[in-house]
Amino acid sequence: MKRTGLRILGATGVVALGLSMAACANDGGSGGNEGGGDGGEGAAQDLTVGVAMPNETYERWVQDGNAVKDQLEEAGYEVDLQYAADDIPTQQEQIEQMITNGADILIVASIDGTALANQLQGAADEGIPVIAYDRLINDTEAVDFYVTFDNYTVGVQQATSLLTGLGYLDEEGNETDLDETKYIELFGGAPIDNNSMFFYNGAIDTLQPYIDEGLLEVRSGQTSFDQVKTDDWEGANAQQRMDDILTQHYGGGTEQLDGVLAPADPLSRGIINSLTQNGYPETLEEGLPVVTGQDAEAATAKLISDGVQYSTIFKDTRKLAEQAAVAAVAYAEGEEPEPNDTESYDNGVKVVPSFLLESDIIVADNVQELLIDSGYLSEDDLS
Repeated sequence: MKRTGLRILGATGVVALGLSMAACANDGGSGGNEGGGDGGEGAAQDLTVGVAMPNETYERWVQDGNAVKDQLEEAGYEVDLQYAADDIPTQQEQIEQMITNGADILIVASIDGTALANQLQGAADEGIPVIAYDRLINDTEAVDFYVTFDNYTVGVQQATSLLTGLGYLDEEGNETDLDETKYIELFGGAPIDNNSMFFYNGAIDTLQPYIDEGLLEVRSGQTSFDQVKTDDWEGANAQQRMDDILTQHYGGGTEQLDGVLAPADPLSRGIINSLTQNGYPETLEEGLPVVTGQDAEAATAKLISDGVQYSTIFKDTRKLAEQAAVAAVAYAEGEEPEPNDTESYDNGVKVVPSFLLESDIIVADNVQELLIDSGYLSEDDLS
């Protein structure tokens, strides 16, 4: 390990943790600590993992927090799970309290990736490994590992689904013969979220050739990230910007608009509200513009099934939670987690070793297979 001071499990505890995590990976986490022996279970429970999540208002963070907690508790850890209501000082205070209370490992999904340097230096001083969860933590040496999805590819997938919905690509991703100009608008994520630029770059790199060729036109002219950003990932902010764009550039909803690139489901729903309230049809079949998304939230899965929203990106947070737990176990064993990317994520001080997961494009035809049959959502979520 790079640091000293972490309370390492005894040999029996390490074996029990490894077996428990293997059970989680093989059967969805039902294995628990059965068969691990009282000594191993007790040793595992001597370790506490602090888990800091941004908020409880965004459905995916609730799912993430619960998934991480369940995985770690199955492995025998004590878990201190905290939500910060998207308030940076609250998250800073929560992390400081976790350190004070004796957390052995920290898993942090930051609100602002540049706002935690002092708190994480405190963790480093105590020999506490820090795992950045889904959002990179910037401007500090004191982040040891990063678990996330391939966020540039997520942006590519969002743009690809937009192109498919507009008819420029077929379902296999091959270019069609469509050569008419269509009108789109672009939305980005929150500037304080490091992932937002990865999403935007992946999307704009994919769309730019069609814009250059004149097949796509952004009537508002708003294409830079600073122009398309959405503060705080708030659907209300996206809805207000969409209202303004329609008023200023689309005759209050009377001019042709064919698609909207939206990087997250709450923004998608705000955009769709704006479109329908400004006179656009209520379904894709009737002519509602193609709207993308991300996170496969239950409300959005229903909209896709109902033919309202065109697509979303499914990032299976159960797999992300599992990787965070695997990384925590590695540190508990006095080892380093194994990355599959050591080049992409420079936090301004260091390149953080990372484990990147794959994501899927969700459209109406695969909602059942990828979201319901996999157990991520239930049939009731679509009713």
